[in-house]
Amino acid sequence: MASVRHEIVIDASPEQVWDVLRDVGAVHERLLPGRVADTRVEGDERFLTFPDGHVIRELILAVDDEARRLAYAVVEGARPAVDRHHASFEVRPEGERAARLVWITDVLPHALAPEIRVRTERGVVEMKRAIEAAARATQPPVDGPQAAVGRNVRRYA
Repeated sequence: MASVRHEIVIDASPEQVWDVLRDVGAVHERLLPGRVADTRVEGDERFLTFPDGHVIRELILAVDDEARRLAYAVVEGARPAVDRHHASFEVRPEGERAARLVWITDVLPHALAPEIRVRTERGVVEMKRAIEAAARATQPPVDGPQAAVGRNVRRYA
């Protein structure tokens, strides 16, 4: 199998990132809003519906809270068609206030690896954007002189 690996640092705590990933039924709301239109879970299967109506059926293989690891396999609906598709996410601490998201996708046939790489590269950036936006929305406001940092502030000479 060809392996495609992406790592990205997310400006959110590992707990926040893991909370989003482990919520396997809310991909369309928390992980890839706009990219995924709906998510449905039936037992160990997850169905992702895309804006064009296309549905992918996945088998959730593991949700490991201790390791902060999610593993899944696409079993139906992949475009282009794949013989095998297995992927996993891991969340690791990165410094004091961030997390590293590791996404590994194994796919057959090997010839699909370049296309999978482009898709997952785009996807991981979209995940980062969604998770960071949610993390910022839950942070308490900053008081004092630092509160103005990053805002439009009128400065006087």
